[in-house]
Amino acid sequence: MRFYQRREIQQLQLPTGLKQWLIADGSLTQQLTQLSNGQFHVMPRQEHYQRLSQIDALWLNMPAQHIAWVRESDLYGSDDTPWVSAKSIFPILSLNKQARIFKHIGRQPIGRLLFQRTTPSCERRILKLDEGWTRQSCYTWHGCQFIVQETFLNTFEQFIQK
Repeated sequence: MRFYQRREIQQLQLPTGLKQWLIADGSLTQQLTQLSNGQFHVMPRQEHYQRLSQIDALWLNMPAQHIAWVRESDLYGSDDTPWVSAKSIFPILSLNKQARIFKHIGRQPIGRLLFQRTTPSCERRILKLDEGWTRQSCYTWHGCQFIVQETFLNTFEQFIQK
């Protein structure tokens, strides 16, 4: 798996129109809501605990054996099929602080709370998964660090090309 940092993205051969979504700042929730004329919604697939991967542990500067709560969801716009596959990784240390609210949001988008009255600091990297181009964001929000991964699916690419 190859990660691309912001400075390397300019050289990538990304599909037309997708590049702006991969590097956009701010709330993807808000951006997708605008694109879908307010029809945006989240469908959680699963929530579980797991150990941090070595890559994520390094990025978060935490021990690899550290446990995280993981939420996997599909993000829908105006289509019946998902546009984005999202995975959020909250280390237990963050859940013991203010980020604990994310564990109980159900079908609410994380971005709605994350960007409410604040602009969290964000490190971003881009990677290509089998499912599609993906952006991973490591947010620092009220002293809590966590990762939000968003994979833009073929259905989204087809929608923005129309």
